[in-house]
Amino acid sequence: MARRKVIITVAQTGAFHGKEANPNIPLTPEEIAASAYDCYNAGAAIIHIHARDQEGLSTNDPKVYSAIGSGIRARCNAILQYSTAPANREGTCAEDGMRLLYDPNLVKPEMCSLDCSLIGTSWGDRTFVYEWYRPFLLKYARKMRDMGIKPELECFNPESVEDVFNVLVPAGVLEEPVSLSFVMGMDRISQGSISFSEENLDFMIKKLPKDRFVNFSTISIGAKHHVPGMAMTVLKGGGARVGMEDNIYYAPGELLKSNAQMVERAVRIIRELGMEVATPDEAREILKLGR
Repeated sequence: MARRKVIITVAQTGAFHGKEANPNIPLTPEEIAASAYDCYNAGAAIIHIHARDQEGLSTNDPKVYSAIGSGIRARCNAILQYSTAPANREGTCAEDGMRLLYDPNLVKPEMCSLDCSLIGTSWGDRTFVYEWYRPFLLKYARKMRDMGIKPELECFNPESVEDVFNVLVPAGVLEEPVSLSFVMGMDRISQGSISFSEENLDFMIKKLPKDRFVNFSTISIGAKHHVPGMAMTVLKGGGARVGMEDNIYYAPGELLKSNAQMVERAVRIIRELGMEVATPDEAREILKLGR
């Protein structure tokens, strides 16, 4: 019997912490592209990308995304997945994250994230209310579809999973198969985000339809839940997501030396569980990208 192919996504750099948290987090386009190549060689099929400016601050500048994307494509054929979350800056809004979709010179990715929940996040002395309303989701799911970009639907709670299948799918704005991520463990800083536990993970999975294939993974935030969340999700039929956006530690008190280090661990776990790791082209076939 053929072994199931598991897609590994690596999220190397988020919108919040930087080198002050772990000096090995890649921030510049060159650092991110070089790290992505190492992750690709380790077994990652999808590279989830956040951009930073020259000062290392979160940015939605399409030129920076294109610099990162072209740097990765010059090195390997990993799938590019740009984040469309608004930058961690005062005064940003949901629309800011979508700037890159309007840049005619964008190095176009095969996938983009699309956040599907109404949440409020407090970080330091700032509070952001992300207005990802249903009309917003319909608008940008449709735009991504028309651009040939597959959304990775990031769901922070059970209601947002229901919105995917009760609102977006019936509207015809998503191509099959639907691909989504359960964001779990952001509850410490984000109202509207579910905490991580196996019970909560099972509840999120139960929200998925049983009559079709749905690609899913778990963004399990923090050192305590990162590896258990990834392994549980793989065992329950999903993909693996790892990386320094979600967790900066390899073990308690031991910082990750690289993103590839966590990809290598994911590969070992997947194989020990009797499954195989999907190559980028196998992931494209599973997700039906470029069709």
